[in-house]
Amino acid sequence: MAISLEYVVKETSGNLWRNRLMSLAAVLTISVSLALAGASLLLKQGVSTATSQWKGGVQLLIFMQPTATNAQTSTVERQLKSLPEIKSYYYMDQAKSYQEFKQLMANSPDLLQSVTESQIPPSFRVVLKNPSAAPSVGSLFQQQAGVKDVNFNRGAINTMLHVTSIAQFVIVGLAAILLISASVLILNVIRVAIFSRRREVAVMKLVGATNWFIRVPFMLEGMVQGLVGSIVAAGAVVGIQALFQYVIQHFNVTILSNFLVSSHDVLMTELFVVAMGIIVGTAGSAFAVRRYLEV
Repeated sequence: MAISLEYVVKETSGNLWRNRLMSLAAVLTISVSLALAGASLLLKQGVSTATSQWKGGVQLLIFMQPTATNAQTSTVERQLKSLPEIKSYYYMDQAKSYQEFKQLMANSPDLLQSVTESQIPPSFRVVLKNPSAAPSVGSLFQQQAGVKDVNFNRGAINTMLHVTSIAQFVIVGLAAILLISASVLILNVIRVAIFSRRREVAVMKLVGATNWFIRVPFMLEGMVQGLVGSIVAAGAVVGIQALFQYVIQHFNVTILSNFLVSSHDVLMTELFVVAMGIIVGTAGSAFAVRRYLEV
């Protein structure tokens, strides 16, 4: 028996309307779970961006004044060479530091426009033989001529990574539980729809309707629920990112600025959320139909 588009659309819309309360519950559950999953992905990407400057084992940052002279920079470099505690180091001039700044602040155009290359301090990125020596080594340069600031918060970075990894684990776990709940809700919606039409389904099978002819409208119903829920979740993810950026820009919370992610990362997260919604909705309904269609 051939499947017509008109039949599929009519049956799907009818099923959704008859079970609208349970369908709404399934959509809301999918929305919340996928919004949490999307937020977790953004958090992971933000942490990766925030820690990019610490790659390669950098444990000490010596920021020079933007107006530091060549003699002052050379003095600091000679001192770095002479210290036995230092394993290696490299110098980031203003041009390279400004390029790094533009990458980290890619989602803050207002901030980028207000800062010029001449305002960005060059820096020495230092790797220590023993990270615990960072405070003592850093104190040697704190009052040095031409030095703006010394940053040796490697411990803070490790703490941040530890805390955010726990947060990601909790968020992903909660999202997984809610996704399972959404699948169960969709399964129950389909089960109720099939049970209420069990005689009709039996008659359809007696006149030659195939299992696919009967199951397609129910699978499309689950897919619609998943798609609607994922669209709502995608909107929530964009809202979370926009709110985060607003807080940074309008309240000058510079400590969070390194956690901003690129537009490409946000788009990839959106696509993942929508794809997961469709998969969860379709898979949940397919399982329900396979189990309860045997008449």
